[in-house]
Amino acid sequence: MDVEMIVDWISRFLHVATAITLIGGSGFLRFVLLPAAARLDPAAHETLAAELTARWKRIVHLGIVLFLASGLYNYYRAIPDHRGDSLYHALVGTKILLALIVFFLAAALVGRAAALEPIRRQRRRSLAALVLLATLIVGISAWVKVRGVPAPVDVPPPGPQVAQPDA
Repeated sequence: MDVEMIVDWISRFLHVATAITLIGGSGFLRFVLLPAAARLDPAAHETLAAELTARWKRIVHLGIVLFLASGLYNYYRAIPDHRGDSLYHALVGTKILLALIVFFLAAALVGRAAALEPIRRQRRRSLAALVLLATLIVGISAWVKVRGVPAPVDVPPPGPQVAQPDA
């Protein structure tokens, strides 16, 4: 087994494990913890929310860094197999744009910026949107992976082209 294959595996593993952790954690917050916590008295609810946010914030920030690093590496490694494959690049580009929205929502939900307080006040709606977008990203990722690499397209390499004489 060569080093490149090991690095590819580590990158893919980190990307998938991070997705499981952040999407699963966000889904748990939205559909289990928030409804249960709504039954607490206001003081207990505030204490729980502050403790939870302090802990979840570290996981969210680390997850965003891991997603960016592993995602960029995975994309870099996939580019040679998908030269001229416009559908692949359109899907991955869509996935990246959706991921940036998810990162924004996740960071806004654990942040302290006053300008983003409306997002935190709408925590249920914001988490539901985050989980929905993340699920869409997983769906796009699954399609891109299952679709595989299409037959090679004859795309000339970048740089000046030199005409070959007819034999």
